[in-house]
Amino acid sequence: MRLCLAQISPRLGDVWANLDGIEAHLASAASEGAELAVFPELALTGYRLRDLVPHVSIRLDQPGEALDRLAALSRRLPYVVGLVEESAEHRFYNSAVHFEDGQIRHVHRKCYLPMYGMFDEAMDFAEGERIEAYDSAVGRVGLMVCEDAWHPATSTVLTQDGARLLIVLAATPVRGLGAGSELLSQDSWHQLIATLARFHTAAAVWVNRSGFEDGLAFAGASFGVTPAGAVIAEAPPLEESLLTLEIDDDEIRAARAAYPVVRDERPHLLSREFARVDRRKGSRNGP
Repeated sequence: MRLCLAQISPRLGDVWANLDGIEAHLASAASEGAELAVFPELALTGYRLRDLVPHVSIRLDQPGEALDRLAALSRRLPYVVGLVEESAEHRFYNSAVHFEDGQIRHVHRKCYLPMYGMFDEAMDFAEGERIEAYDSAVGRVGLMVCEDAWHPATSTVLTQDGARLLIVLAATPVRGLGAGSELLSQDSWHQLIATLARFHTAAAVWVNRSGFEDGLAFAGASFGVTPAGAVIAEAPPLEESLLTLEIDDDEIRAARAAYPVVRDERPHLLSREFARVDRRKGSRNGP
């Protein structure tokens, strides 16, 4: 698999300017021989939207100029992009959409909305209610949006559903220093994504945005890892970049043969125990 991670700096609330940028980056990715391009969380709109949410949202169930253009771009190269999705009930979701061959191949609505520290996404968005892998031009894929990846059950469901490649879209700000001169956010994401890759014997990529918005600096530093958690390639921090990397499916096969943790997982056991915990929490919290 040859992937291009498009670490862009979208303009807040300017869908059409961001569409132009996405088109230009797709052309560059195609010239690099990519089989799939991946853009960050809310790449079409910017992150700190607030009252802009209804004005930049897109209905995926009916024709529209922005949707038609997004779909048409995928005839040249399949890609995943973050956007604001509006449902038929006028609920708004922080969604990752895979476009391929002029059509929507898959939609993942962010399931876990952070409400701590500098984050208050539940003020703007509704929670997604489905986690599933899907087939694409680069094989079976599992999508997550930022906070989703911090909940281990998400990636467990995706890999049990057959995902061999985990893709995480993010809009992560800079937050202090980690090991050495590495950004704390970058250090945390390295550890998390490498751990998920090793636990699930899957390749994984993390695609973060760059640039400045509403007083925040976004960290960039997108990267991909092997099923052993080794970094394949990494983009520079803070600045726009197009990172091309190769993912070897034979490495996934070898990892799963040596460490058959995905094969030996027990979904029925997990389902039963989660149901038990859910009942216990329900009785403790009351009606």
